[in-house]
Amino acid sequence: MRVLVIGSGGREHALCRALRLDPTVTEVHCAPGNPGMAEIAELHQVAATDGAAVAELAGRLEVGLVVIGPEAPLVAGVADAVRSAGIPCFGPSREAAAIEGSKAFAKDVMLAAGVPTARARTCVTDAEAATALDEFGPPYVVKDDGLAAGKGVVVTDGRDEALAHAGACERVVIEEYLDGPEVSLFALCDGVTAVPLQPAQDFKRAYDGDKGPNTGGMGAYTPLPWAPAGLTEQVMSEIVLPTVAELARRGMPYTGVLYAGLALTEAGPRVIEFNARFGDPETQVVLDRLETPLGGLLLACATGALAAHEPLRWRGGAAVTVVLAAENYPADPVKGDAIDGLPIGVEGAYVLHAGTALDGSGRLVSNGGRVLNVVGTGADVAEARTRAYDALGEITMRGSHHRSDIALHASGA
Repeated sequence: MRVLVIGSGGREHALCRALRLDPTVTEVHCAPGNPGMAEIAELHQVAATDGAAVAELAGRLEVGLVVIGPEAPLVAGVADAVRSAGIPCFGPSREAAAIEGSKAFAKDVMLAAGVPTARARTCVTDAEAATALDEFGPPYVVKDDGLAAGKGVVVTDGRDEALAHAGACERVVIEEYLDGPEVSLFALCDGVTAVPLQPAQDFKRAYDGDKGPNTGGMGAYTPLPWAPAGLTEQVMSEIVLPTVAELARRGMPYTGVLYAGLALTEAGPRVIEFNARFGDPETQVVLDRLETPLGGLLLACATGALAAHEPLRWRGGAAVTVVLAAENYPADPVKGDAIDGLPIGVEGAYVLHAGTALDGSGRLVSNGGRVLNVVGTGADVAEARTRAYDALGEITMRGSHHRSDIALHASGA
C-alpha cells in the first residue's frame, strides 16, 4: 500500500517513520514535507490546505490511504475532497473538524453529550468578556475560538492581560480554570468505533517550571507512571465515546484521531480541549511505543473496519521527546540559523524534523519555531530522558532554546 501524509512538522515526520515500519506499506509520500522526511518519504510540493490539489496528487500517485496531519487542512475540508475522489482518508470531515476549529462548537457538543468539562462563556464583545472573567475569577482562561497553532490560549492571573487577549480575538471562549495534572489521550475513530492510544503528557509553557507563554508544546513523554488505574477506560466511557456518538447523531461521523486534552481534577477527568488531529509533540512518543503496524490501523479507521481490527500492541519501556526551539519562539521565531551535530550518535535516541529547510548551499537551517524533536527511548522514563538530553547536547543552533525539565518529575529525579 502507498500512503500519502499531508503536513511538514514533527508530528508528520513521526507518522512517516511509523508508516515505514509497517510491512504492508510499500511507499510513503509526503506533501509538502521537510528535509528530515525526505530521507524516508518522497516529497511533493502541494499546498496542504488545497483539497483539490491534494486529491489530484493522491489519485496520480495511486495511494491506498491519505493521512492528514495538521488541523488547518482538516478545517479547510481537505479530507472531504479526498474522500469525494474515492480515496480512503484518515482525518475528519470539515464539519467534524470543527471540534477543534471552534471552541464554542466543541463546548456545545460536550454539553449535549454530557461530557465533563469546564464551565464556559462564549464572548464577542469586551463587555461580555469582562462579565465572564468576573464570573469565573483567576486564574483566567481565555481561548481564541478559532485555530491559533497552539498559541491562542492565555492562562493568567492578570485580568488586564486576559481582557486584552479577548479583545484581540474576534470571538473567545472564557472558562473556569481546571486544576490538576494534564494528560493527553488520543482515540482512533472510524465514525462508530473508537480505540485509545497510550496516554502521554506534554509541556505547553515555553520555559522551565511551566513559566512563560503557551506554545505548541516543548516536550512530552509516555507512559505516565503516576496516572491513576483505569484512567484510559474512564476517559473512553465518559468522554470519547459520548462525543463520537453525539457527532454521529448530528450527521457528522468522526473518522480520524480525536485528541482529548484533559485535566485530572479532584472530581475526575475534565476536558480542557479537543483536537481533530494527532497532538504535537505527544505523537512523537506515543507512536514510538506503538508496536501495532500503523498503516493497517489507520486504514481500518478510514474504511469503517476498526471493530474488526486486532487489539493494539505496545512496546515496553518509555519515550521522551524534547523540542529544540528557535530564538524568540513562540513570539516571532528567527529562521535561517544553521543546524549542526546531526546525525546524533546516542544509542536509543533519534531526531525528528519539525521546522527545518535547506538553504541555497544545501545546509540544514531552521525554518520555524519548533525546529527539532529529539526522542529518547529506554527501559523507563529516567533512561529515556537521559538519552534524549544527551542527544540534544550534540546539536548546536545559534539562539536555540529548550526546556531542561521535560519528564523530570516522572523520572523520579
